[in-house]
Amino acid sequence: MSGAEVSATEPDWGRERPARFWDPGRRLLRTIRGYQRCRPGPFGSVARWWWVLRHRFWSAVSGADIPLNARLGGGLLLPHPNGVVIHPAAVIGPNCLIFQQVTIGTGPRPGVPTIGGHVDIGAGAKVLGGVTVGDHARIGANAVVTADVPAGATVATPPAVVVALRPVADLEVRPA
Repeated sequence: MSGAEVSATEPDWGRERPARFWDPGRRLLRTIRGYQRCRPGPFGSVARWWWVLRHRFWSAVSGADIPLNARLGGGLLLPHPNGVVIHPAAVIGPNCLIFQQVTIGTGPRPGVPTIGGHVDIGAGAKVLGGVTVGDHARIGANAVVTADVPAGATVATPPAVVVALRPVADLEVRPA
């Protein structure tokens, strides 16, 4: 299936199914889904306790900070979950792809982000504040998003620029 065929509204739950035992991103998502399915009552309390323990384990293994009450659409992919931080009130649509070191949380605008369906977020990107990212958008690696992103858009941080330059004569050369 190519990227254009992935739905922004209908979750593809098969994307979250662990392919093998050691699949930290998918195992972490499985603990969140299991916890959210628990019903009130004595059996639900025991089940919630079990899912919380598993969530703590897979959070430590994966290095991700995704709360149990996160509002995640189905079909989420976390191929490298290390360093992923998601605010509990943020909304993430179905079939999104989030790479390592991504932060989705509060920022300069009041509120938390709302991410549309089938949004790809590159490594190290930050989506901050009450912004809305439209369906099928792509956010490049290390981009810092603090304004709304229209559906289908691709956003990226401009290349690095020199902000200060000191003369070479000022650099001290030490013999080895």
